[in-house]
Amino acid sequence: MIVTDYKPEEKTVIDIENNKDEIIKTNSDLSITTFNIGYGTMDDTVDFFMDGGVMSRGTSEKKVLENLAVIEKIIKDLNSDIIFLQEVDVKATRSYKVNQLERIKKSFSDYSTNFAINYKVPWVPIPIFKPHGQVLAGLTTLSKFNLESATRHDLPGKSSFFVQLADLDRAMVINRLAVDNGKELVAINAHLSAYDKGGAIRKVQLGYIKSILEEEYLKGNYVIIGGDWNQQIPGTNAFDFTTTEKWPEWLQDIPEDFVPSGYSWAYDKTIATSRTVATPYIKGENLTSIIDGFLVSDNIEIISTRGTDQDFKYSDHNPVTVVFRLK
Repeated sequence: MIVTDYKPEEKTVIDIENNKDEIIKTNSDLSITTFNIGYGTMDDTVDFFMDGGVMSRGTSEKKVLENLAVIEKIIKDLNSDIIFLQEVDVKATRSYKVNQLERIKKSFSDYSTNFAINYKVPWVPIPIFKPHGQVLAGLTTLSKFNLESATRHDLPGKSSFFVQLADLDRAMVINRLAVDNGKELVAINAHLSAYDKGGAIRKVQLGYIKSILEEEYLKGNYVIIGGDWNQQIPGTNAFDFTTTEKWPEWLQDIPEDFVPSGYSWAYDKTIATSRTVATPYIKGENLTSIIDGFLVSDNIEIISTRGTDQDFKYSDHNPVTVVFRLK
């Protein structure tokens, strides 16, 4: 077998399914949720081989289906206008070939939907005795409003071949939504790198993102980028949450000077959004941190930002929801 890795173009226009007609009104409260669903396998009973654990797959198909059912209910209960999901499997050995994208589209049939591949490998041959196997996965965006367009942007910087083979092709999806005042809401679903030593690749990715945020701001658009940053958000500290672990090598801080002029962070300082996965989760032992949240342009009023604490029972991330109003 020849093992190959997916090599996408820098920009790819992606299809929008079930597109709705409604456009955004400036005088209404709106909400976006971001949630890394951990491909339905990263519940509190598992660890992960890329982070120092031994497991490469979920415990069983039954458990994957149970996790997904609860994850779908959590998202439904939040009832957000726009939803950013990361780590959604379409066909993967690790999640027993459960097509999570199709489940999500059926469960959220009243939403516009798009999907961007960020992991496509015919076979990951590690770990040797129980390989990670086939993976087809990506980011999904759901919207109650019309999506004018959706473009996948490949984030720059790649790891060595074998590390990259077991890692995602990091990406973000720029969704454009019409607003009744003639402007656009640019809603960006992002998933940055995690395994680059010293955060060197992440710094390159942040530079790429910053240039796009500055460009959209100059156009006068409303801009929100949210997702899994895989870096600690400024103003937060993992040691604010009880842990017996040391600081993990992979966890870097987003530099304070990354934030473009005219933008500010939106996060819930009281709810950790991610846990370490070198071991199964034990509350008070695993290190937890805030790496999921939003960066918002100043022509948007942030009304509230709230994490939903699931104690990492169904995913190694917690969802975060921002409520806002366009000025």
